[in-house]
Amino acid sequence: MTTSQAPFLAANIIKNIGRGKKGARDLPRPDARDLYRAMLDGTVSDLELGAILLAMRIKGESVDELGGFMDAAEESFRLLPGGSGAYAPVSIPSYNGSRKMANLTPLLALLLAREGVPVLVHGVLNDPGRVTTAEIFSAMGIAPSHTPDDAVAAFGRAEPCFMAIETLAPKMAHLLALRRILGVRSSTHTLVKILQPFEVPALRLVSYTHPEYLETLGAYFQTAAPAARGDAFLMRGTEGETVANANRAQQIDWFHQGQRTLLVQRDAPSDELAELPEGRDAATTANWIARALRGEVPVPRAIAEQVAQCLLVSKALGANTGARHGEQG
Repeated sequence: MTTSQAPFLAANIIKNIGRGKKGARDLPRPDARDLYRAMLDGTVSDLELGAILLAMRIKGESVDELGGFMDAAEESFRLLPGGSGAYAPVSIPSYNGSRKMANLTPLLALLLAREGVPVLVHGVLNDPGRVTTAEIFSAMGIAPSHTPDDAVAAFGRAEPCFMAIETLAPKMAHLLALRRILGVRSSTHTLVKILQPFEVPALRLVSYTHPEYLETLGAYFQTAAPAARGDAFLMRGTEGETVANANRAQQIDWFHQGQRTLLVQRDAPSDELAELPEGRDAATTANWIARALRGEVPVPRAIAEQVAQCLLVSKALGANTGARHGEQG
């Protein structure tokens, strides 16, 4: 705990959230914001922090709690500029990587970026037993960005920007890393996946793993996420990643101004399997993605359709943002 700020006394909050899944009470949004701000600032003791993380893991986050946590989270780091083109930026979280399939998140990001979309991929650099997006980008010669200027330069080159969470949001990265100590995920793992890291309205690609999060995150984007921050696509993750499954496109729900629209219907498994990398290691995947970008192997249909949907919404969002700025000028 830091000594430069007064300690945050969390006993009453722990008393409410720590009564198990059935007995616990949800926090109002302002209390959740204050609690998460204290967690980020290190003004709760280690004992209290452990109790909070485990209590929330057992109870599960309410929509108001997610809203309050996100309010504090987005105050804790410097938001990024969004580029100057016709498209609104797209944020792609990448915190899972792949264990069984090739990780094609970099392909999605590169296809969008070459169309002129400012694309930020944020996530972890490595994860034991998994192949991360950062590792594949590295094999393709795309190094992590370290400053907002780096991000703007990447957007100008029509390349995706990858930024490690330690660079983008260091305080959140610290809470995320506590998984190595506690052995379980925490609310921060959900928050980084719904983060909107830009100064301007943006399109967030968001995935969930556990079915209950379809409704929780859906309710968050309908009722708790500020509409002025942009839109979101919500889908079941491909091994936790937000790229469409090459052989079975997932349902995608689109959230715009608090309205929910079924954008993509879930596909049945196809007998015609997409041509994919022979291995899932970073070098093999990077080489296959480069070939797909050159047109030497076909981009899987589900991913091509995901790109098309992103382009439509990103362009509309960018046009609306430009119109509002013009009115203000």
